[in-house]
Amino acid sequence: MAKILFVLTGADHWTLADGTLHPTGFWAEEAVAPYEAFRAAGHEVVVATPGGVVPTVDQGSLAAEANGGQEAADRIAAALDAIPELRRPLRLEDVDLGDHAAVFYPGGHGPMEDLAVDAVSGRLLVDALRSAKPLGVVCHGPAALLAAVTEDGSNAFAGYRVAAFTNAEELQAGLGDKAKWLLQDRLTEAGVEVRVGEPWAPHVVVDRNLITGQNPASSAPLATELLKHLN
Repeated sequence: MAKILFVLTGADHWTLADGTLHPTGFWAEEAVAPYEAFRAAGHEVVVATPGGVVPTVDQGSLAAEANGGQEAADRIAAALDAIPELRRPLRLEDVDLGDHAAVFYPGGHGPMEDLAVDAVSGRLLVDALRSAKPLGVVCHGPAALLAAVTEDGSNAFAGYRVAAFTNAEELQAGLGDKAKWLLQDRLTEAGVEVRVGEPWAPHVVVDRNLITGQNPASSAPLATELLKHLN
């Protein structure tokens, strides 16, 4: 049994271009699907957040329309309630990468607010990339990659191929024209090569030990791919 570190946003809002605080957090499916896959494979999950705050779930991710119907939404909500690690996260500042065999970052808009500029998370990501341990990041989780700056000031993920929530998806979701910045654009500016798939369809990109997914539908296939790299 291996320990897999989940790094979740500690933010409960995303500041839009006009200063509005849009309620958010982490996206339920992006935590639930990988958690269930990793636990079913016999692994332990450890949750960490900046400051050790209990992470906030984006209420939109529990809605029927976000889950293909009320029955599926109810299942996601119940599965989320059954994850005890979410109620007692470690302080990200206290995490030792050496204690974990893999690292996983779920999305939700929360990472756009905090992890995108979190130096502790950035150093963890640099170290995880260099360690060759499997590193999974999904949807808006790749916002955290923006803080992964190396000693020479460059981004550690420059030149890597990734999947991430796209400009088209952000616009279709209704927040693209309200955002201060768009994830696809900012990653591209950092030298990261964003591989764009069809909006809302599963899309996973693997580049060395980095495994990334474009959207919530990509979280389960990403988990499957990460397990292949772990075994």
